[in-house]
Amino acid sequence: MIVCGDDGLAHRLAAELRGVYGEQVTLVVPPSVRRVRQPVVGRARAASAALLDRVSAAVNRTGAGVAEPAMNEQVVEAAEVTEAVLTEVGADRAAALALVYDDDETNIRAALTARRLNPRLRLVLRLYNRRLGQHIEELLDQAAAVASGTGSGTGGLDASTTVLSDADTAAPALAATALIGTSKVVQTEGLVLRAVERQPPRPGEVADPGLCTLALLSATSNDPAGADGSEGSGEQGPRLLPDEAAVASATGRGTVVLEQVSYSGPSLPSGRGGVPPFASLFSRRLRWSLAGLVGCVLALAVALMFVTGEHPLYATYVTLLDLFGINDPAFHESTGRQVLQLLSGLVGLLLLPVLLAAVLEALGTFRSASALRKPPRGLGGHVVLLGLGKIGTRVLTRLRELHIPVVCVESDPEARGMATARRLRVPVVLGDVTQEGVLEAAKIHRAHALLALTSADTTNLEAALYARSVRPDLRVVLRLYDDDFATAVYRTLRAAHPFALTRSRSVSHLAAPAFAGAMMGRQILGAIPVERRVLLFAEVEVAGHPQLEGRTVGQAFRAGAWRVLALNTAPPGGRRGEGESPEEEGAPASGLVWDLPPTYVLGAGDRVVLAATRRGLAELLGRRRRERAGA
Repeated sequence: MIVCGDDGLAHRLAAELRGVYGEQVTLVVPPSVRRVRQPVVGRARAASAALLDRVSAAVNRTGAGVAEPAMNEQVVEAAEVTEAVLTEVGADRAAALALVYDDDETNIRAALTARRLNPRLRLVLRLYNRRLGQHIEELLDQAAAVASGTGSGTGGLDASTTVLSDADTAAPALAATALIGTSKVVQTEGLVLRAVERQPPRPGEVADPGLCTLALLSATSNDPAGADGSEGSGEQGPRLLPDEAAVASATGRGTVVLEQVSYSGPSLPSGRGGVPPFASLFSRRLRWSLAGLVGCVLALAVALMFVTGEHPLYATYVTLLDLFGINDPAFHESTGRQVLQLLSGLVGLLLLPVLLAAVLEALGTFRSASALRKPPRGLGGHVVLLGLGKIGTRVLTRLRELHIPVVCVESDPEARGMATARRLRVPVVLGDVTQEGVLEAAKIHRAHALLALTSADTTNLEAALYARSVRPDLRVVLRLYDDDFATAVYRTLRAAHPFALTRSRSVSHLAAPAFAGAMMGRQILGAIPVERRVLLFAEVEVAGHPQLEGRTVGQAFRAGAWRVLALNTAPPGGRRGEGESPEEEGAPASGLVWDLPPTYVLGAGDRVVLAATRRGLAELLGRRRRERAGA
């Protein structure tokens, strides 16, 4: 496996492939990245495994520009991924190549070169532009098919191209973490998975499993191992995919359950266009002024009708002529008619400035519709989002899809997410979050949660600490790059504010499992964080997996490793020729059948959606890969 990148995601992905999947990895990084401390995955590795890593590293190729290898990894320093660099690291013999640079153009250029060198190479690209990513994915797959002589499509080739975005992968988890009461969501191409964290049951009660229990939360608030909900927490930490016996005996522990799974398209709030509703064109005071003048005109028309005895329409017409000063003076009319004409002229004088104010307010409202909105007065129960970069923009979109009120804080008026904030009509406070008064302008004292997603760890931490001083019970989610630093911050904030919810999230930690799964030949549908562990959702073909093929859904379940959730009946690959269908009336529009009976037998032609731990998915993919290699 070859991983090329210039930030923490590259190191995290390489560690994921080494520690979870047991792959030999070549990491290509710029020279300056050598000084970045790599994340640690699996600290408590056995001594024999560490010795094997050193032996594997010793037999790796060495040469110019190759740094000293660490564990089961070869590190190559290169300022740019050129054809010579790809040849040097063995792209022509590699099984998969991940290009996770922060720049889309760099990843695309390197992918085109790698596809030319090795048409059978599995490519995984990190692209922020989703529409461009779809076109690049089709182009590279077509190039692989033509170079291999299979016509159109990859066919039986193991080569494939997967375009992923770390922002899209991490955004649902970050948004869900800030909303304790709101479901955790994983969404891919119309597929929506909703998971809910439930409070621990009372003594003597059994935890409600919902549709199915995805995880048991930590048994204690103070982790004796110091790992705080990670894989090193031991039995006191979170347990993913427990069996029924474990759920029944888990009194006093919270659960993460599957509450609802259904098909749903993007749900955007109404009124997100650039044209504001009619009622918002005029202020409340101006609307009352217009209503009062209209009432005066009607009263004058009724009075004129009684004085002159004319038809109501004619009386109204004459009143309007008097109002606008285009009627003849009533010299020889009755006294009542003359008084009404004078009053109509007076109302006309009052109407002129009101109409002018209405025009100016309407023009100002249309002009401000494309500008940044300010937080409205009385706003409360909202989420304060700090930073509108790549991650912040995706999280903002996700929150608005869930109809959650948001106030953004950004110091750069030309930030990437400013256009999205204008389009969604989200209030934005421009200013440095570390300056006094900025968070107050975002109504932090009445907010529901704080999402600190700027690219600077110290800025996120400073904002969180200040928000805690304003509201000690505020829910806070921090984006911190360094895992050890994130753990230390999380434990300290939790100890200082035991009744508040504090979470620290690393984007690379949330995104790396999806990239690693794609390199192994499976695209991860999504990931749900369970404290500091990750539960993956993937679509897997049953054929070739002895743990699934020929077994019932109940027999295929392995506690702590994987669990079959749904059957994909959409073509191609759907098996409906023999056996009973798990749904009597046919599959839903999405082709996914979620209410599989435990007795349903999985056939070779089936495709299933399953929840798995990282090591459980690695066992499924690794065993299948070794069987193919042996054949």
